Amino acid sequence: MTVLESLEFDNRFTAELPADPNPSNVPHQAPGAMFTRVDPTPTAAPEVISVADEVAEMLGLTAEQLASDEFRDMVTGNLVLPGMDSFAMRYGGHQFGNWAGQLGDGRAINLGELVTPDGQRQTLQLKGAGRTSYSRTADGLAVLRSSIREYLCSEAMFHLGVPTTRALSLSLTGDQVMRDMLYDGHPALEPGAVVCRVAPSFIRFGSFELPASMGEFDELRALADFTIREYYPELWPADGNPTPETYTAFYAEVVKRTAETIVHWQRVGFVHGVMNTDNLSILGLTIDYGPYGWLENYDPNWTPNTTDRHGKRYRFGNQPGIGQWNLAQLGNALYPLVEDADALQLAIDGYVTHFQSQHQDMMRSKLGLAEWDADRDEPLMVDMLDLLQDAETDMTLFYRGLANVSTDDGIAADDRFAPLLDAFYVPDEQLTDELRGRWDSWLDTYVARVRSEGTDDGERRDAMNAVNPLYVMRNYLAQLAIDKSETGDHSGVTELLDVMRNPYVEQPGKEEFAAKRPDWARSRVGCSMLSCSS
Repeated sequence: MTVLESLEFDNRFTAELPADPNPSNVPHQAPGAMFTRVDPTPTAAPEVISVADEVAEMLGLTAEQLASDEFRDMVTGNLVLPGMDSFAMRYGGHQFGNWAGQLGDGRAINLGELVTPDGQRQTLQLKGAGRTSYSRTADGLAVLRSSIREYLCSEAMFHLGVPTTRALSLSLTGDQVMRDMLYDGHPALEPGAVVCRVAPSFIRFGSFELPASMGEFDELRALADFTIREYYPELWPADGNPTPETYTAFYAEVVKRTAETIVHWQRVGFVHGVMNTDNLSILGLTIDYGPYGWLENYDPNWTPNTTDRHGKRYRFGNQPGIGQWNLAQLGNALYPLVEDADALQLAIDGYVTHFQSQHQDMMRSKLGLAEWDADRDEPLMVDMLDLLQDAETDMTLFYRGLANVSTDDGIAADDRFAPLLDAFYVPDEQLTDELRGRWDSWLDTYVARVRSEGTDDGERRDAMNAVNPLYVMRNYLAQLAIDKSETGDHSGVTELLDVMRNPYVEQPGKEEFAAKRPDWARSRVGCSMLSCSS
């Protein structure tokens, strides 16, 4: 061990919280435990196919280390370094609104908490590195297609300015993994892969729900104290003795962070797809990129998850409400530490206040307005969102086009509307004279509103383009990269990752990455809806 020996691990989670005394990888209940120690399963022929340079830099990894066999083995489960303390986390969760009991990391293994050059701690986690005691009937593995999606989207979200877990690397394992992608009785072997995920912590809402549901109140308190002390130190009392007010303040801060993250999702058109309570981060990060998706045409009722195609519980327009519902379950879990329902209710009531305030400011910036005038701007926003649904209109391209709409006097209606035309999917059929007339009327109102603030068109365009991305991780783009990688050509992953590093800036020669979803991608598997299979 030479190349990676400088890496320092300080595993506070496993040092301070109760471990499962049963080390078996056979599925079992683990009462009173926060985690079970487990080693990754070695892989046959590991190969690193992509590294996110920004994440590597944050972790203090050098070019020599990244190119080493030791790094390859570490991020594929073939090498557990001295100082690591690998484990799978135990937690529960509400899945699609129903309590599911003990869940846990079924295909994720935490390697340890790496101390970064700035003294922070980042947990390295391998997704797809083999069975754990929480895998139930699954194999704990992941396949290339889902791993590419998670790797790319984690980094795309970061560069969009959305709070998120990160992804250090994407690797092939050399193993074949059996998956029934559509759950239709046609399983097939696919190339196995591992993503090395990175976050300060992967603690979830469900981490608190499970001990609370089992009456494990000492363990619940230990987890809450650890989380506040490590990740919300500003709330930790100077005397080291937390009170019910400490836990209430902690809850209120999680409420605020969750609201802010979901506002970001709505800003960029991201649909998580599986907003179960075990998939929401206690740090307010976007976590667990499974059957996610991006709005192509603006449709608040769209969900990317085939499992949710009928109930649409996790559809785009329902994400704010689900965030509040999930927070209510977290509040119930924290109640034994507070024993004051009114205090917890007051904290979660803040969700609506935080969300509305943040959402209002977000829409103001997307529309290029300097100030929000509720009497004028609420109807302007509502009318716009209604119009976006009356014909298939690409959400991303619409806002970029709106930034180019001229507010000068004497502009003909056709010329004023022209920057928006490329956002429509089927303009010849759907953009009727009646709808076009309504759009012209809305634009008149919008232009008058912008003029009332005296903002220069160039300044407005720059401000709008700084919050309205041109490039987002559309599912069909990821699928094209997957298609290439499955033939052994990983250049699509590299190119897409590079484009997504600058999502707000036009990149000459990369116009294809800012194009509307092509017709062939409307119904192709992987380009529209995704299953939970990975």
